[in-house]
Amino acid sequence: MGYDVAVIADSTSRWAEALREMSGRLEEMPGEEGYPAYLSSRLASYYERSGIVYALGSQERIGSVTAISAVSPPGGDLSEPVSQATLRIVKVFWGLSASLAYRRHFPAIDWIGSYSLYLDKMGEWYDEHIGADWADYRTAAMRVLQEESSLDEIVRLVGMDALSPADRLTMETAKSIREDYLHQDAFHEVDTYASLNKQYRMLRLIMDCYTQSKAALAADAELDDILGIAAREQIGRSKYIPESEMHRFEQIDKDMRAQLGALATQE
Repeated sequence: MGYDVAVIADSTSRWAEALREMSGRLEEMPGEEGYPAYLSSRLASYYERSGIVYALGSQERIGSVTAISAVSPPGGDLSEPVSQATLRIVKVFWGLSASLAYRRHFPAIDWIGSYSLYLDKMGEWYDEHIGADWADYRTAAMRVLQEESSLDEIVRLVGMDALSPADRLTMETAKSIREDYLHQDAFHEVDTYASLNKQYRMLRLIMDCYTQSKAALAADAELDDILGIAAREQIGRSKYIPESEMHRFEQIDKDMRAQLGALATQE
């Protein structure tokens, strides 16, 4: 009929458990952890229904099926058969983190465990409609978050003061990405929704501040002075800028560059 349809399944884990129960009653040969040997093929046949199609009888009617499914493994163990079979099939995975939820970080999506295999295709669209450097900013932000994950073990053992100024700057930037960009308040009238253009501008502010801060640090500016500039607070509150006032991002960027530039030129 040419419709765009979303199929939401919650959850495939419980469906697989029912499949295991029926397979056992039919006395079929069990596979890993008692699931039937055809578990992967059954999951694949479900996910492979998604895609873009031309409706029968008319090339002008184009429809699509989007499959969004939840996997809820017992105890959050992603090594169990249903999760592993799903990960081998799907091209996008959002891993929800209990530790993030306990810290009241919502949406509680684990940025390290989650992935998308559509980056190359979507990157072309983002470059054309949002910003030519969107993919570069995203890659840089992910690198900072991964470096934070590596440094976090050192911080837990010996404390933040044991890190070099450059590593401390990386940790502070990762904190800004987590709290000012990835964290979203669903009950705030502005932050409950952000357009792709606003998301791009927010990320650009954070990463440009990181780049300029590294330059100031290389010019022998003090890290405490860099972290204490007024523009950092403005960047942190940029998520609350309404869509109708997007011009304020340019002013924040200008202030940030001026303040960090002044630190870099101090003798």
